[in-house]
Amino acid sequence: MKEHFKIKKGLDIPLAGEAPLKDLPDISTDKYAILPQDFRLLSPRLLVKEGDDILAGEPIIQNKLNENIFITSPISGKVTAIIRGEKRILKQIIITPNSSQEYKIFNIPNTLDRDNIIKLLLESGLWVNIKQRPYGIIANPSDMPKAIYISAFDSSPLAPDPDYLIKDEEESFQKGIDIIKNLTSGPIYLNISSSRNKSDFYKSIKNIELHDFEGPHPVGNVSVQISKISPINKGDIYWYLYPQDVIFIGRLFQNGKLDLHKKIVLTGSELTERGYITTLPGMSMQALLSNRLKQNNVRVISGNVLTGTNAGLDGFLSYYDNQITVIPEGYYYDFFGWVAPKFTKYSPSRMIMNWLIRSKKKKYVLDTNMHGEERPFVLSDQYDKYFPFDIYPVYLLKAILSENIEQMENLGIYEIVEEDFALPEYVCVSKINLQEIVRKGLDLMIKETT
Repeated sequence: MKEHFKIKKGLDIPLAGEAPLKDLPDISTDKYAILPQDFRLLSPRLLVKEGDDILAGEPIIQNKLNENIFITSPISGKVTAIIRGEKRILKQIIITPNSSQEYKIFNIPNTLDRDNIIKLLLESGLWVNIKQRPYGIIANPSDMPKAIYISAFDSSPLAPDPDYLIKDEEESFQKGIDIIKNLTSGPIYLNISSSRNKSDFYKSIKNIELHDFEGPHPVGNVSVQISKISPINKGDIYWYLYPQDVIFIGRLFQNGKLDLHKKIVLTGSELTERGYITTLPGMSMQALLSNRLKQNNVRVISGNVLTGTNAGLDGFLSYYDNQITVIPEGYYYDFFGWVAPKFTKYSPSRMIMNWLIRSKKKKYVLDTNMHGEERPFVLSDQYDKYFPFDIYPVYLLKAILSENIEQMENLGIYEIVEEDFALPEYVCVSKINLQEIVRKGLDLMIKETT
């Protein structure tokens, strides 16, 4: 253990619906979907048409902005539908799977140098699992990162157990580390949390620098970890992955197949059955949640409640997510709002009376009701206690809204991505979509400075 970091600012939301450490039975579905919107700054060129038969690992989409980057199929089967939205924007490619998974076989190069590794990762489609900071976008294969970060735990609400996700995958994980070590001239920072990572597995991994982080959410965010170990300066480039991404890379170089099978966790107060299930990206929510809902008036989220997407029952598991959360919809009027005392509801502030009797062990069933509309954006310090960066969040947001590039740079735009503003958005009395503002600011920086 090289260094221990303790984060004090943040908040662990006591949300009901945590999943036990148990595997649920495998399920089948008649459709998977590739969702181009899962991939930031992807300009898709469709490489298949309806009726095509494909293997797992065959290319489906090419990125017109960088033609070396492909999105490949996680499943073998037939392309049964190509769904477009307004202005013919590509929204979904629907694939009906075969009765058994068939893989495209990739040739593993004899010499595993940087160029050969990148070539295979690009060809297989696994390159999209490597992202970069700043901006939180797919990494540019022509860049040389200063270091590579791997956050081995997730601190978001109802997050999956980090050890359970990689259970029985230790060999593939070490292989993946050995491969990505060749992608940087700097270190690989593997970051764990002793209170969350109970296994000693990570302490035995070679070719990494191990760091321990302690504290409330967002301690698991890569941005927080980078800010404590080696803060980003203008011109710095870091790459980052998550443990399951490392496992995918290890499998590819072990057997020459794109095997994206992974454990995901089903969480949330509105499920009758919670636990872990092994599946592929793009699986149908209908199949995953069939006969598991307590009621129909629910919000089905691919991801966690702070940063996930509203997939709905007709939607699909997003490519990067390993969690599904189901909570009640909040379609009701709250009489007297925050004025009336509420001893059974949760609030991070003391505006309601429940803090007098709040127990650290109590879990709350929270819904999607925002308890108010968007209000004027006022200058205050309300975000500061949940934002563990040496950044003035309100001033940064105002610089983004005014599209002042110089001020955005001076105020720390390179150090954050939208997920870092999820907690400030949750506690925001103005009910403003802070994550959306930050993403627009990051996209503006990409457009103006790259």
